[in-house]
Amino acid sequence: MAQRGTTGEYDTRHLGGEAIHAFVPHPLPPNPGPEVTGQRARMHEQALVACGRLDSITQLLPEPDLFLYAYIRREALVSSQIEGTQSSFSDLLLFELDEAPGVPFDDVVEVSNYIAALTHGLYRLRSGFPLSNRLIREMHELLLARGRGAEKQPGEFRRSQNWIGGTRPGNAQFVPPPPDYVEDAMAALEVFLHDENLPFSALIKAALAHVQFETIHPFLDGNGRIGRLLIALTLHQDGILHEPLLYLSLYFKQNRAEYYRLLDTVRYDADWEAWLDFFLEGVRTTATGAVETANRLVALFQEDAARIHSLGRSAPNTLRVFNAFRSRPVASIKDIRRRTGVAAPTAGRAIDALEELGIVEEITGRQRDRIFVYRRYLNILNEGAEPL
Repeated sequence: MAQRGTTGEYDTRHLGGEAIHAFVPHPLPPNPGPEVTGQRARMHEQALVACGRLDSITQLLPEPDLFLYAYIRREALVSSQIEGTQSSFSDLLLFELDEAPGVPFDDVVEVSNYIAALTHGLYRLRSGFPLSNRLIREMHELLLARGRGAEKQPGEFRRSQNWIGGTRPGNAQFVPPPPDYVEDAMAALEVFLHDENLPFSALIKAALAHVQFETIHPFLDGNGRIGRLLIALTLHQDGILHEPLLYLSLYFKQNRAEYYRLLDTVRYDADWEAWLDFFLEGVRTTATGAVETANRLVALFQEDAARIHSLGRSAPNTLRVFNAFRSRPVASIKDIRRRTGVAAPTAGRAIDALEELGIVEEITGRQRDRIFVYRRYLNILNEGAEPL
């Protein structure tokens, strides 16, 4: 083994007749640890303050589950887009209706799998289960349960060599550790995630753990998506956020080239500080943006509810149907009836009223099996989530 840099070593082996230089990271934390002083300390403080504001507003929202529903779906969509899917928010919501043929299955099922994996992770943490390799494997099994990647050992650490970029390990941009290192490397990462004596905050811990996970690349597929989930779950587990609403996928998507470059600067140059600057700025802007989105959604719902109250006697039933659109902004009459318990004629009249007010619109152009969308709500959720 020839040592290079301070974050890992190279293991050189022969595979398919050519020499493969696989990178094996040292266990965390780095030694010496990253410097969080001066301007970086100020960035760290600003990021923590932004997380505090996000945590506060989610505690004050009248219905935080609505916000969580929307944000989980946007995160799933954007994180999957980074991996090449082309689904839109509308595609996902139509797919979840189970009544909309023609939605691109392979792409949207990947997003749906991501939601299942994230939801499972949150449920397990809230039930007292630790953030652990077992939980990571459980989420990975759900992530690759259907569609593309279902043959890539869902829920299991890889038993063969993988690589990033290029057509084979010999010409790859980056070659993660050989498979016989993966179990030990992931066990060390789990120990790090539960180390209560680290000389830095959970925010720094999440930043370091993300790079380490992506460097180990323990699965044959889905590493990027699980690695991004790991950030939110770490912050939730360590009490930075009561609700796991900080998702950096949009920031990584908007800065993809810099994101990948900085992962490499850690691996090859041990430049944790440059990565931390990028990560902390992402946390600050993402948390601030989430607070702004929450405020905009609350204002939108209040404005539209006030317009419905002006309808007089029909207002109560119309509000019931409107509330169903708030919880899921794409719906059919059958779906509305199932979720509100109102009769078909009542649901139809309420939707007609919402159309008259310009709150919802019909999107199929059909006379039967029509589907309606709460357009302004969907537009807010869709910002930044357009396919690449």
